[in-house]
Order: sequence, then structure tokens, then C-alpha cells
Amino acid sequence: MAEMNTTSSHSRTGGKGTKSNKKSTRVDMTPMVDLGFLLITFFMLTTTLAKPKTMDLLLPRDDGDSMSLAATKALTVVLGPDNRIAWYEGIGNDPAKPPQVSYSSFANRQGIRDVIIRKKAQVAQRFGKNELMVLIKADKKANYKNVVDMMDEMLINQVARYAIVDINREETAYFK
Repeated sequence: MAEMNTTSSHSRTGGKGTKSNKKSTRVDMTPMVDLGFLLITFFMLTTTLAKPKTMDLLLPRDDGDSMSLAATKALTVVLGPDNRIAWYEGIGNDPAKPPQVSYSSFANRQGIRDVIIRKKAQVAQRFGKNELMVLIKADKKANYKNVVDMMDEMLINQVARYAIVDINREETAYFK
């Protein structure tokens, strides 16, 4: 605790009297440090930790049967260099019927958001519920910001099912 040091030096100055005694104070900080650590420990143990936020993933089945996706429920978005976007309806895996590729941008109007909204409405009207699946493919020259922006578009438009998949050679040629 706090204590008073009462030892003082008595010195006389020329016999004219004594100088006033000055007492020094010394405060023991040990109890204060103990209290601080007790409070830190208390709040660390009683604090609710934040729950980790994760994304749900749709994985292929274990039995080897791949997930089937109707071409009418799919929208493929190909991200290219210089913030360019190519898109087409369907999966684009039928060589007899090549996809009709259109180009868009990240603009608020007449951009990829309008394409997603329009396709989502078509799927909802035809199948009665939101079963739109967006396949996002990024070219090697596309930047990471475009991929993040595309995922933000999925969140904004409430598209529950989307996947980032590998781009093929034909789709790479869309931007040449």
C-alpha cells in the first residue's frame, strides 16, 4: 500500500534554525497491477467471441454422379482483360449449337446487373422458383477486382447458386 517515508536529513544552516522536514511519499502499485490483471482476465473469459462467417458450398456428390444443370437455368459470365465481360445463356458445352456471346460491363445501367436480373426473372417465370445458376469464368488477364465485383453482383441480386469454374480455349478467344 502507500507508505510515508519519515526519514529526513536534519541539516543546520548557520545556526539559524532547521530547514523544514520534507517527507517523501512512495505508492506501492502492486495491488493496482493485480486488479488490472484480474479485470483483464474477467473480461477475456466472459466475452462472447464472434462466430466465423462462411460461405455454403455446393460440392459434387460422392457417388461420382455429377450435378446436372439444365442449360435454361444457367448463365455463363466470362471476365476478360481491361474490365470487359462476355456472357451467354446456358453452359456452352454443345459444339453443335455454339453460344451467342454478348458483351457487357460493370455499369449500373445496361450492365451485367441488368443481364442477371433479366435471366433470373426468366428462370423464375419458367420454373416457379429462383434456380438460376451463374457460372463465372475468369481469363488469365482478368484482374482479381473483377472477380470480387462479380461475386458482389451475385450478393446484390440474391443469386444463391454460382460457381467459379475454369475457362476453356474457345472462351479465351472472346476477348481477342
